[in-house]
Order: sequence, then structure tokens, then C-alpha cells
Amino acid sequence: MIEYYNYIKSLHLIFVITWFAGLFYIPRLFVYHIEAAQKSEPEKTILTDQFKLMTKRLWYIITWPSAILTTIFAVWLLFLIPSWLQQDWMLVKLGFVVLLFAYHFKSHLIFKEMQKDIIKWTSTQMRIWNEGSTLVLFAVIFLVIVRDAINWIYGVLGIFVLAIMLMLGIRLYKKIRSRKPNA
Repeated sequence: MIEYYNYIKSLHLIFVITWFAGLFYIPRLFVYHIEAAQKSEPEKTILTDQFKLMTKRLWYIITWPSAILTTIFAVWLLFLIPSWLQQDWMLVKLGFVVLLFAYHFKSHLIFKEMQKDIIKWTSTQMRIWNEGSTLVLFAVIFLVIVRDAINWIYGVLGIFVLAIMLMLGIRLYKKIRSRKPNA
């Protein structure tokens, strides 16, 4: 079965990419939905109905299936190479995968609320939420590529620096946007 390793790994990576595409885009649609809910009628209803449809299709046709298929192919890879489970980098990666699933499930709860027009987040909060999956992606990619050669202290500091830069970028964007009349 090891001869199928590259095919299984390729499928795993393809579905990781489509899963992240969904996780990157769904909060963006949430931002648009939140901002549409603040508009006057009939624009409010037209836009929120469209965003509900778009998020529903994205979530159930792309994001959830991709998460499930990513997991299936990941488990298959671990079945083929069980020694990975004894390596520190894989254990840390699996910790980040748990965080990613927590992010996914919380996004699912937000999705369910927004489908019912329950809006508990501001658009700025949702923009910040949107960066959660980005941080996990950076951590996992560097961890998998660099593996044992990574200096954990620098790696953790790098993630914090990235998070700070993302937050500053969001604040700058909000400041620029507030100065434009039709932003």
C-alpha cells in the first residue's frame, strides 16, 4: 500500500487547500452579511438572503467535505507511516489540527446563528476572527517543512509577530476605511 503514498499525500494536500479556502472565505462572507444587516430595506433583505445562500453552499459543498476528506487521507497517511506519531513535529502538528477543528466548529456555530439572522459579532471582530486560520496555516506549514530543525522559541515568537502584524493591518484597514465615504 506504500506505493500509493504519493497519491494519498496529494489528495490530502488538495483537500487541505480546499478546506482552508473555505475557512478563509466563510468569515469574509460573515463580514459582508454583518454589514448588509446594517443597511436599510430592501437592500438589507436582498443582500442578507444572498449571503446566507452563498455561505450555505460554501460551508456544505466545499468546507465540510474538504475537512472530512482531509482527515480521511491524513489518517490513511498515519496508517501507512505510524512512526510519524512518535516524532515531536507530528504531535505538535496534530495539536494545531485540533486548534483548526476548534476554529472550524466555532465557525460552524457562527454560520448557524447567521443563517437565523442572529448577529453577535461586529465586522471588525469577524475580520480578526478571519485571521485565526491564517495563523494555524503558517504554523503547520513551517512545522511540516522545517520539522525538527525549527527552533521552537523562534517559531512561537514568529507566530506572535505574525498575529501582531495581522492585527495592526486590520486596524490600519479600519482607519483607512473609516476615512472613505463609501467604503
